[in-house]
Amino acid sequence: MTRPAKLRLSGQPRAAVPTRIHNVETFRAVLLKWYYANRRDLPWRRTKDPYKIWLSEIMLQQTRVAAVLERYERFLMRFPTVQKLAAAKEASVLAVWSGLGYYRRARNLHAAAKVVVKEHAGEFPRTSAALRSLPGIGRYTSAAIASIAFGEPVAVVDGNVERVLARITKQSVAGEQVWITAGRILSPEHPGDFNQAMMELGATVCLPGDPKCSECPVSGSCRTRGPQPSLVKAPRQNKREITCALARRDGSVLLVQRSANEQLMPGMWELPQVTARASEQQLFSVRHSITVTDYRVQVVDGNGAQGIWVRRKRLNKLPLTGLTKKILLRAGIIENG
Repeated sequence: MTRPAKLRLSGQPRAAVPTRIHNVETFRAVLLKWYYANRRDLPWRRTKDPYKIWLSEIMLQQTRVAAVLERYERFLMRFPTVQKLAAAKEASVLAVWSGLGYYRRARNLHAAAKVVVKEHAGEFPRTSAALRSLPGIGRYTSAAIASIAFGEPVAVVDGNVERVLARITKQSVAGEQVWITAGRILSPEHPGDFNQAMMELGATVCLPGDPKCSECPVSGSCRTRGPQPSLVKAPRQNKREITCALARRDGSVLLVQRSANEQLMPGMWELPQVTARASEQQLFSVRHSITVTDYRVQVVDGNGAQGIWVRRKRLNKLPLTGLTKKILLRAGIIENG
């Protein structure tokens, strides 16, 4: 019987090879079989449309799947094609994006759509190298789109994949070496499904704190068991308290617009921030997180605050900051929709 060939890449350090995966073909087959039987039913997995796959990958950057599920279909209803997205005003795109945070993603999404329509006749580039020329698309996103939508045999590496690779190789692979290792075990026949299988394994089974080793389909190839030290040190969260003024008059709400020169959320609309005074009527409080800062927000009666009166029916058409949307939802001024 011919022994299955091991993966080799000349010129690379021997230690980088996943030595416990003696039969890479079996590893691929077992992982893919598990993925087809156990993958989560997510809307972007039901399509090969590069526009829809691209949108999902941008939305999923630094955002939980549950939060994206609430926004993905809504975004596609408003902008069903890359042509519709390219033709829209930036303010309209930001309004639909509002609540997902990291608004630079939405601006890059809009800018990239314009490039696809203007320079590529509305057709997405079909290779990861060409996709990286679009605004907001880096190595991971380009590889995800190219492998899933177009079947390009290129590996992806995110936090989940990196953790899986570290455990099956028992090595703290990082940087370029992680991409090389991921490329060695990639299924060339089913690159998109395999990439998603690796990410799904890390997201649902090979968890960072308490992995479900008894449920792992490829445990025979794993060189570790149980919790392992985190590969990435979590950033320290800062605490901050602020006060926002909520003023209502004749079906309108008082808002202010952030300067276009602001580094964070330029041009977005928000409630006025005020200095808290004991004499002000406190309405309620909310908590909100932005990157590494946790905010405790007191909402007070905003009579006397300065700003622009905006009709209630216009609120869902404006690019509101996530905090403002959260407060208006809590106050019953807007609905989640």
